[in-house]
Amino acid sequence: MLASFLSPSVLLALQIIVVLGAIFIGVRLGGIAIGYSGGIGLILLCLFLGMDPGGVTGSKVLIPIDVILIIMSVIAAIAAMQVAGGLDYLVHLAEKLLRKNPKYITFLGPAVTYFLTIFAGTGHTAFSALPVIAEVAKEQGVKPSVPLSISVVSSQIAITASPVSAAVVFVSGALEPLGVGYTTLLAICIPTTFVACMITAFICNLFNTDLSKDPVYQERLKKGLVQFRGQQVYEEKKGAKLSVLLFLGGIFAVVLYASAISNNVQWIKNPVVGRDAAIIMFMLTIATLIAVFCKIDTEKVFNASTFKSGMTACICVLGVAWLGSTFVSGNITGIQGVASEILGKYPWMLAVTLFFASALLYSQAATARALIPTAILLGVDPVTVVASFAAVGALFVLPTYPTLLAAVQMDDTGTTRIGKYVFNHTFFVPGVLAIAISVALGFLVAPILI
Repeated sequence: MLASFLSPSVLLALQIIVVLGAIFIGVRLGGIAIGYSGGIGLILLCLFLGMDPGGVTGSKVLIPIDVILIIMSVIAAIAAMQVAGGLDYLVHLAEKLLRKNPKYITFLGPAVTYFLTIFAGTGHTAFSALPVIAEVAKEQGVKPSVPLSISVVSSQIAITASPVSAAVVFVSGALEPLGVGYTTLLAICIPTTFVACMITAFICNLFNTDLSKDPVYQERLKKGLVQFRGQQVYEEKKGAKLSVLLFLGGIFAVVLYASAISNNVQWIKNPVVGRDAAIIMFMLTIATLIAVFCKIDTEKVFNASTFKSGMTACICVLGVAWLGSTFVSGNITGIQGVASEILGKYPWMLAVTLFFASALLYSQAATARALIPTAILLGVDPVTVVASFAAVGALFVLPTYPTLLAAVQMDDTGTTRIGKYVFNHTFFVPGVLAIAISVALGFLVAPILI
């Protein structure tokens, strides 16, 4: 084994190069390859550089099974709802809202994607709303880049406030022994992240949003590259509304049960079923009820866009979270020494760490799974963990995330674009603003409720 011939410092340097190199390859290939490349990194770390894929002692499996199973079960229910027409129905309602109040598109656009994500537990629901946001903005004479950029960012940050997202479930479980329950986490994250997105929308709206003054738009308009499609005809499927009601009932059941078994409420003492297992049970049950009562063709679930994106997310979490956890676990002693001193003096540095980690790991749940337990082990107080949690939503940093790319493609005015220097794209500034404000508000609100 190569590790036995290397000094500790050289070995650590090679381990870091392997982790970053694997992530870089995945980012370059895009999509599900983020997860694929984690396997390459694990082979190099474990077979050549002496790291243990099962933890420091070999007794603990670091594969994020809990996170993956939650994502799978939630996506199963969402995909069933989509096949039943429920997702199209929600987007139809959103379109009616946006077209009824077009001058507020910069605020309503991100509000729509935020609450779609809150409801569904995945930011990929934004795919359905982005074309509507782009079209309404264009008709209103507003640069589509403004509402689109904030809408994409809000769909990513909202994961940290969704009752059924794997990231929220994992973090609430990690914090519960410290006295922060599931409902307390949501009570802090929902208002702080939503207000942060609206403040960001307000700030962005202060700058030049006039589409007619954009030279790229004028050039594309002359070439006939810009089309005005108008409102699309909507045909409601028979079981659409029922599927939405059933899914909403599932979310209510999850929140109620998670609250009932929490240490703060304790309506159910010594529960037989834990929170993770309960969410999986509830979501699979909701999928079954939708299939039965909405009479969907279950074969179509495999082709649903939400199912494909959700399964892609599972592979990404499997690869990168396992890779990250293996590296952190194998170097925990050194990390504790350095990080505890830094976080002791500057607790807000946890948010910075989560920000950059999520930009590389491409998953809120994977980032939370890889780093937050370590932060808690280092003695970071619950207030800092909760306030910093929103920083795991920095998936917009690299311009390769699916919803970000979709927004660019859907804006035929050319105002939503990616620059030559990787980071100078339309989403970067609104994203950094939204996360910075979310974290700042978190540090204000969390001490009051914790």
